[in-house]
Amino acid sequence: MARTMLEKLKKGLFMTHTEFLEKVGETFRRSGPVAPEQLDGLEDALIAADTGVELSLRLTDELREEVRSGRISSAEELRPAVRTRLLDLLRSTAEDAGEVTTGSPRITMLVGVNGTGKTTTAAKLAKRRREAGRSVLLAAADTFRAAAVEQLRVWADRLDVPLVHQAEGADPAAVVFDAIAAARARGIDEVIVDTAGRLHTRTNLMKELEKVRKVAEREVEGAPHEVLLVLDATTGSNGIEQAKRFGATAGVNGVVLTKLDGTAKGGVILAIAEGLGLPVRWVGVGEAADDLLPFDAEEFVDALLELS
Repeated sequence: MARTMLEKLKKGLFMTHTEFLEKVGETFRRSGPVAPEQLDGLEDALIAADTGVELSLRLTDELREEVRSGRISSAEELRPAVRTRLLDLLRSTAEDAGEVTTGSPRITMLVGVNGTGKTTTAAKLAKRRREAGRSVLLAAADTFRAAAVEQLRVWADRLDVPLVHQAEGADPAAVVFDAIAAARARGIDEVIVDTAGRLHTRTNLMKELEKVRKVAEREVEGAPHEVLLVLDATTGSNGIEQAKRFGATAGVNGVVLTKLDGTAKGGVILAIAEGLGLPVRWVGVGEAADDLLPFDAEEFVDALLELS
């Protein structure tokens, strides 16, 4: 299974690591002393992958200093040195925050702007939770988009999980209240809440999201236990500002990065870790139900650098 997951991640990262390795391949292939242009190439590759200018400069400046001091003495040592730095960065945010549950059922909210793939992610996450032996209920709290409820209904039928929803235009907080009550009545372990897409600049909609959160807090101790911001990887580092605004209102404690298979900007994972201090929990690498992968820092870095 682990090998299958790594292969899926490699496939999903194809565009990113291909562009990255094309730009930095000469650096990694050379032998002998490290030349300045090799680190310049690495810097350009990191920036092109949307790692962020400041982070890219810092990482390569650290490597230049190690070369100057003699701690890196040959080009062959660059790839493992890059690997170590990327892993350190990603692991700094990879604590198990969001995994501890004090009350029951466990509540997971998915938030984000329109078009990032929240509804599909909710269904895929439900499948993952069931595979882990947990019973799951889906809550269709996106009451503004009729298609969202129908889309989630199709997924719920396919996955054989219960769905709680109300009429179009209903109060999303009421949907969450009903979903929690239904989960308790049926002895269900987890409720996954699909919320409506909203721009972080729309104050009224962000207040509505805060109301949903407060209902969960009132009904279940410690809830919502996980608030996942769903970001579209194809937007690159533009998603960082979204994350900051949503984090302030919704209490985001993790990120789902979707559509990673459709971009050469996978370095945004590093930018998220550096700029937000938020862990990436899951990555979407395709449309199939199994194409939501638990994020693993080591597998990501090795897939990016083609180390296994």
